[in-house]
Amino acid sequence: MITRARQLSLRLASPPVFTRAAFVTSRANEQALALIEAWPAWPGGALALVGPEGAGKTHLATLWAGKAGAAHYEAGASTDGRPLLVENADEIGDEALFHLINRAPADGGLLLTARTRPASWPAALPDLRSRLNALTVAEIGEPDDALMIAVLEALFREKHIRAAPDLYEFLLRRMERSVTAARTLVARLDEAAAEQGRPVNRLLAREVLEATADLFEG
Repeated sequence: MITRARQLSLRLASPPVFTRAAFVTSRANEQALALIEAWPAWPGGALALVGPEGAGKTHLATLWAGKAGAAHYEAGASTDGRPLLVENADEIGDEALFHLINRAPADGGLLLTARTRPASWPAALPDLRSRLNALTVAEIGEPDDALMIAVLEALFREKHIRAAPDLYEFLLRRMERSVTAARTLVARLDEAAAEQGRPVNRLLAREVLEATADLFEG
């Protein structure tokens, strides 16, 4: 069995690789991907990319930033007229956000990310509220079974792990539904299997999930 002491020795997952080839598509995100790839033909030069934590917003935003040569927003910093990526856009001030949206066409594009749609973001300025309501929205849904299985398959391939077909359904019933959680879980399964000389199967998965109950939803 994996003990808590063993759990503490397990390394966290390696940093993700945000490439187009590594982005797994399904019905949950294909529409958002299409809108991201439609740049620079965004109405008003701006797009809001929204969805739950761990659904792939950062991956898509990073792909766009690389393609567009975009700068990452920093309060008070000059963007030098470049396209701009603003993550957690619902948390920046009204005046700054209003200014950025107005400049989007001239700067070549503005991508705003958040967990919720712009219509729900706080906005004391009436003019900002109208602009938020008019933004085109690319929404990523909750990861579905097809997406999570494809993500797990890709992560297992990266680790050169041959997982039994019944392992996927077993994991989906017990793990947190997010790409981030899948990456961490596969890394922990890989290390546990290597340290103990065991195959990655349902028994090992159960032990890892029990030992990391603070990280994964049951």
